[in-house]
Amino acid sequence: MVLCILSLIILIIGIIASIVITKKQTAKKFLYIPIIISVVGALGMFLSCIVSVPTGHTGVVVTFGKVENYTFEAGVHVKLPYSDVINMDNRTQKGSEQMACFSSDIQEVSATYTLNYRIEKANAQTIYKTIGKDYYNTVVTPCIHESLKTVTAKYNAEDIIGSRAKLAKEVETMLAAKLKQYNIELVSTAIENLDFTDSFTQAVEDKQVAAQNKLKAETQAEQKIIEAEAAAKAKLIAAEAEAKANDTIAKSLNDNILYQQWLEKWDGDLPQVAGSDANVIIDGLTSSKTAPSKTE
Repeated sequence: MVLCILSLIILIIGIIASIVITKKQTAKKFLYIPIIISVVGALGMFLSCIVSVPTGHTGVVVTFGKVENYTFEAGVHVKLPYSDVINMDNRTQKGSEQMACFSSDIQEVSATYTLNYRIEKANAQTIYKTIGKDYYNTVVTPCIHESLKTVTAKYNAEDIIGSRAKLAKEVETMLAAKLKQYNIELVSTAIENLDFTDSFTQAVEDKQVAAQNKLKAETQAEQKIIEAEAAAKAKLIAAEAEAKANDTIAKSLNDNILYQQWLEKWDGDLPQVAGSDANVIIDGLTSSKTAPSKTE
């Protein structure tokens, strides 16, 4: 519209100057000057009727502050010289917010939240009419802060560490619903950084070390019990096996077997019995041979 008004002013000046010069015979030789001015004004008026919308944008037509109910696609278009075209970016855009929030146990959490989003192309003029061109700072940023703080407050600090994926999913669901109300589509999100205070981080590390040491001690104790039980069981099995073997041997022995074993171990010497009245020689084999005593 600015170009239109300026061109119109130049055109009017050129026409008036042409009329004035025409009435003065002595100034007719300068008639070309207002003609040039008029041509410039007319050219400006023509250019103010041409508009180019870049690729990936939607042209919102505004006439004297009023948003028209039609839009321009990407390309060159003809419009009324006194109308303006606002280019609304409908491509996927990236935003990132760094903020501090609190867990349910009042631990401070620092987070960097990144999202990809885009406006709904069909509602570009509605977005411009109700929010304006700076919709990111007006709508998206507050929705990010509110969603992340609301979800974070539902978890204690340790749960946030262990349930980061669940937390991110809940934030994304809530944020998508909020942005949808403003005709903005949420494409993807990510929690890139999630940090706690140094004191809390140290406390978590100490707790993990203590838990690991406790688990190690319990494991060692259980291992000793298992080893002791295994050793006792092995001794019991050995004792039972030995007893069974002895019982089997005892049941298998008889007089003939014992006599045979005695013969296998005998060295061939006959045992003798001596005494003051000894007059008997015992035959170890038959136990029936005797010798007469010698009388004095």
